[in-house]
Amino acid sequence: MFRMTDRTPSFSWGTISGVALFALVFAAFWFAVSTGRAAEKEPRKATAWTFAKVDSKGKPKVKTETAMFGAGCFWGVEVTFRNVPGVVDAAVGYSGGKTENPTYEEVCTDTTGHAEVVYVEYDPAKVSYTKLLGVFFENHNPTQLNYQGPDHGTQYRSAIFTYSPEQEQDAKEAIEKLTAEKRYAKPIATKIEPAKPFYKAEEYHQRYLEKRGLASCHI
Repeated sequence: MFRMTDRTPSFSWGTISGVALFALVFAAFWFAVSTGRAAEKEPRKATAWTFAKVDSKGKPKVKTETAMFGAGCFWGVEVTFRNVPGVVDAAVGYSGGKTENPTYEEVCTDTTGHAEVVYVEYDPAKVSYTKLLGVFFENHNPTQLNYQGPDHGTQYRSAIFTYSPEQEQDAKEAIEKLTAEKRYAKPIATKIEPAKPFYKAEEYHQRYLEKRGLASCHI
């Protein structure tokens, strides 16, 4: 008569559960790796940004206009424009380049063509575009080509990005006036460029100085 001995393999529900758990973990790991690789290959979607047309209560805003300036590191520039009476809102970001939806790190490589900019929403009934141009020129050195202070690179260039023929004309006249007055010892290097899509910078850059208790900053 055949008798089972201690050498006979035996199985338990614990063994089966262990094998099943291992298989489940391995499958989850492989799925994560595969999904990650697919995500890396998926192109980033551009997210050009603009100010909302309604206020926080969902009501239409008063008629506003937009302006965009590059004057070096955007942290201090944002504070300066935000403090101008008549300015409704301001945001920092990137514009003027070829890369869609760039990151701060990419812009810092000086290969995207973008400038650090401040996107300004203002009420033309309370502040004129000419006034904003004055603020722009008074708060940075427009004679420095592709740098401001210690920050070097085309991303720190002095630039006015215009949204209409009227803004372009006003910008040209402002430069001509400053040049005629010999306000600066060196030629003005500010570029006037048609506005391209504005890509809002990462959230930690927005109101950067304000979040740190600094109401103003020298540009």
